[in-house]
Amino acid sequence: MSAAGQSPGPGHRPLAGRDLSCKPGWTEQPSLLLLVTALSFLSRFYRLAEPGHVCWDETHFGKMGSYYINQTFFFDVHPPLGKMLIGLAGYLTGYDGTFPFKKPGDKYEQHNYYGMRALCATLGSCLVPFAYLIVLELSGSLTAALLAAVLLLFDTGCITISQYILLDPILMFFILGAVLSMLKFDAVKDRPFSLTWWKWLMMTGVNLSGALGVKFVGIFVILLVGINTACDLWQLLGTLNISLVEFGKHLLARVLCLIVLPLVFYTALFGIHFLILNKSGPGDGFFSSAFQSRLIGNNLHNASMPEYIAYGSVITVKNVRTAGGYLHSHWHLYPEGVGTRQQQVTAYLHKDNNNLWIVRKPDQTVDTGDTTQYIRHGNVFRLEHKETSRNMHSHQHEAPLTKKHFQVTGYGINGTGDSNDFWRIEVVGGQNGDLIKVLRSKVRLIHVATGCVLCSSGKTLPKWGWEQVEVSCSPYLKETPNSLWNIEDHVNAKLQNISLEVLKPSFLEILFESHVVMIRGNSGLKPKDNELTSKPWHWPVNYQGLRFSGTNETEYRVYLLGNPENNTSFFNVAT
Repeated sequence: MSAAGQSPGPGHRPLAGRDLSCKPGWTEQPSLLLLVTALSFLSRFYRLAEPGHVCWDETHFGKMGSYYINQTFFFDVHPPLGKMLIGLAGYLTGYDGTFPFKKPGDKYEQHNYYGMRALCATLGSCLVPFAYLIVLELSGSLTAALLAAVLLLFDTGCITISQYILLDPILMFFILGAVLSMLKFDAVKDRPFSLTWWKWLMMTGVNLSGALGVKFVGIFVILLVGINTACDLWQLLGTLNISLVEFGKHLLARVLCLIVLPLVFYTALFGIHFLILNKSGPGDGFFSSAFQSRLIGNNLHNASMPEYIAYGSVITVKNVRTAGGYLHSHWHLYPEGVGTRQQQVTAYLHKDNNNLWIVRKPDQTVDTGDTTQYIRHGNVFRLEHKETSRNMHSHQHEAPLTKKHFQVTGYGINGTGDSNDFWRIEVVGGQNGDLIKVLRSKVRLIHVATGCVLCSSGKTLPKWGWEQVEVSCSPYLKETPNSLWNIEDHVNAKLQNISLEVLKPSFLEILFESHVVMIRGNSGLKPKDNELTSKPWHWPVNYQGLRFSGTNETEYRVYLLGNPENNTSFFNVAT
């Protein structure tokens, strides 16, 4: 027989799609799929309402669900989809968003929390049939599919995280949904552009955006699908009976369903997020002054204040670096061995009365007379902390965390101090005589005695600094966002107010800013002192468990344990 007439070998795999005719697909065994699905739901919903108190990270994600119900703006390092679904489930099942979720162990009492747990349990229950179908698609073996389903069905970790108000079951639902949709699409590649082909391609895109919309780690399943798609297109390009026009259609379909559709869906999530959370809340301070001006109840929303600052003005000073914080001080002193033992000056991400400063002339402790004197580019002044009456001060002692930077402190009594309290203000791109505009002027504060520039370093202070952000004075005069500030709040009874309505940003501007804040928030996450942590080698061997709730012998306690059979399976695979 000629080479052209030879029959395909046993390892032949058609480029247009896999031959699934001999594979026992799930449609041939619906009873098994229904069985593992039913067992999964039973195991996840068993005693779901217990314990009737806050467990582990329910204190975070339950609270965020409440924020959506109350339309209160908050900040989180993850995209909004998971929390939005939790809030929606609570709203639809009668939860009114009034439970505070202060700490693990707080009793729910009359509050209806079951719906939020039921959402997570429902999505967590889907993981078992998803695993069954994925392994069936990959291996064609019913035995392997059942083994995968059973391992996941009895996995205590999977059961535990599916029974509480957490993001993990929601994230895993979209990740496994994306993998399953990708495999289903691969199985019908021999029927390009059919309705089923389009369905699974679009479902893959929707699940990808869902995974990324819950947590940024969803990007790894995007990489998996991307690699698979690239290999698929490479095979199509090498197929001789497919024209370039036909290949272009395949490429365009994948771009539309795996790039454009997920981007549209992901962007729409944030549109809904911003539309719902339109009231001022605990997340305001992480964002720029312009962002805050769109939040109802924020002091900048539809606000009016004097346009230019003057001596005697009470102001807040905000670092223009995203999540840079407000210039802040409090009665606490730097500890022994950290510079001089003077009052701490930090950057604080939340609005607080300790963020208020009074602009004083260098040689006066109070303003005298009725004449208003505006602050201009190049002027020298003192900043007196309103709550403690100490001046912002710097000297050549080393900053707490940033090497070669100088310490910034609060110094003096009732506004009196020394020459190290004097600061010169400069407008970026300004000239001598330019006025300092509220919100719009980006300024630098130069310490007169040392020539250093005031900075928010972005580094988190230890517990003695209340885990606020370090403020230092940098001898390096390079212009960076860390060294740039703007005046946000401004009160001066002698000056006329103007409306700040024109400062509201566009949707694309707040979308970009929210991602910068989330990325920086993620990069700043570090274990706290004495916090229980794990190492990667701990994970497959279940080196230690995790307490979900319970602090004494009398409470209902939940403790996450590993599965010996899963450890055995891991070592069998490894060997």
